[in-house]
Amino acid sequence: MDLRSELLKSIWYAFTALDVEKSGKVSKSQLKVLSHNLCTVLCIPHDPAALEEHFRDDDDGPVSSQGYMPYLNKYILDKVVEGVFVKENVDELCWTLTAKKNYKPAGGSILSHKDAFRLWCLFIFLSEDKYPLVMIPDEVEYLLKKLCMAMSVELNGVELEDFISQGSVQQNGFTVWAFLEMMNTGRLTRGIAKESISMAIEEVYREIVGDVLKEGYLWKKGQLRRNWTERWFTLKPNALDYYTSEDRKDRKGSITLDSNCCVEVLPDRDGKRCMFCLKTISKTFELSASDTKQRQEWTSAIQTAIRLHAEGKTSLHKDLKQKRREQREFRERRREAKEQELQHLRNLQEERERKMAELELLKEAQRQAQILLQQEEERRRKQHEELQQALEEQLREAEEARACMQAEMALKEAEAERQQRRIKELEELQQRLEEALHQEVKARQDEEAFRYTQTRLLAEEEEKIKALMSLQEEQEECIQRAQREKQEMKQEMETKSRALEEAQRQLEEVRANRHRVDQDVVAAQRKLRQASTNVKHWNVQMNRLMHPIGPGGRSLIKRLDFSSVFRFLICACAKTDDVLS
Repeated sequence: MDLRSELLKSIWYAFTALDVEKSGKVSKSQLKVLSHNLCTVLCIPHDPAALEEHFRDDDDGPVSSQGYMPYLNKYILDKVVEGVFVKENVDELCWTLTAKKNYKPAGGSILSHKDAFRLWCLFIFLSEDKYPLVMIPDEVEYLLKKLCMAMSVELNGVELEDFISQGSVQQNGFTVWAFLEMMNTGRLTRGIAKESISMAIEEVYREIVGDVLKEGYLWKKGQLRRNWTERWFTLKPNALDYYTSEDRKDRKGSITLDSNCCVEVLPDRDGKRCMFCLKTISKTFELSASDTKQRQEWTSAIQTAIRLHAEGKTSLHKDLKQKRREQREFRERRREAKEQELQHLRNLQEERERKMAELELLKEAQRQAQILLQQEEERRRKQHEELQQALEEQLREAEEARACMQAEMALKEAEAERQQRRIKELEELQQRLEEALHQEVKARQDEEAFRYTQTRLLAEEEEKIKALMSLQEEQEECIQRAQREKQEMKQEMETKSRALEEAQRQLEEVRANRHRVDQDVVAAQRKLRQASTNVKHWNVQMNRLMHPIGPGGRSLIKRLDFSSVFRFLICACAKTDDVLS
């Protein structure tokens, strides 16, 4: 199971928790909050406009899980980088959303909220890769055995069967809420303290979900001061970390494991017993266990981690889960093969019984056929005897009929001779009649030929007369059409002549009008030239009148009659108006 599948299982619970109406759809506002929180815990940048952009064409309401999956894959899961985020934080986010809706323990429950969360994570890890998520009874039994081993108690088979049989099983497996409810009843943990249960759940959780192959106290020899110090070691498939204490708050160092590492058992020395060393490419770490059993467990666990790394596997329990699944599939295939074989045997048995029944039916039919054959032979024998008697009787009757027929034949031969003579006479008469008839037919054929020729000539004459009449009618029509066309042309010529005369008359009028207009224009031009001459003269007179009076001009002014000047101006204006009009 890859990282994407693990994340999808947790996110599926969060999505279904937001589906309050159980309609399979969630509102966009809730999906925005969920997407933002997922991006936060997965340590990837969040694009708030991506959801609106993705569902731009879907404004009808809530979004289904099938509609949210493309957005989730494209904008969130495709950007996830393994090792950058903490998987437990994602599980806590999804658990917080789904527990509010679905996890409602009764009073006096055995599991704390933290224990329920860890069991939920274990359930997700061990569940099948099908939705809705369920855990099959085999995986439930495996998980319960691990918990009992962590609590150092033995799992009772009767209680396990009762637990599985009385649990809420759906689709051949437990739902997580049914599993947590059954665990809270305390059927399998009677007489065990809650602290022991919590410690066992945490140990199994760290082993299965946290990929911790083994952890515990070991003595470690320093690299510089070469002194021995007790450390809390945690072994994972890719590293061996060690801390100052089992609370794992102060990590002192980490030993990276790869295919080049190896572990060896060392003899006791320096007052230390149960020693072994872990060799890497660059360093050798000397360690000491509390006893031989612990040393054996630690060396085996470290060798397992090195083997997993060499095989390219990142988790022991994922490998074990895959092997258990393959074993179940193998058992299922064997069971199906056995059922098919049993079904085949049953089919063969049924086929054998059917054939035996058919054989019995055939034997019975054969006996019936033999009886019918005997009866048929008896019936045929009787029919043969009756037929033989009838034939003998018919033979006697035929002999008698033969004698009678011979007598009749003699009479008929004489009658036939007379008939032959009569036939010859009739044939001669028929031949003469046929000759006469042939002559008559020939005469009638000649008569019909003459009549046909006469009819053909009459028809040709009629056709010629019709053609002549049609030519005459066409000639009359042509004459009439020519007369009509002539009359129309004559009328048209008269109309055109009248129109031509009218046009000539109008042209004469236009010419006369043009001549008059030309005369008027010449007169107007003449008047205009005269008027321009007068205007020039008047301008000269006005300039002379408007000239400043000098000292010697007083006597001239005195002699000037102003009334005469005024009259002169009035006359000039009147003449100008006449010219302009």
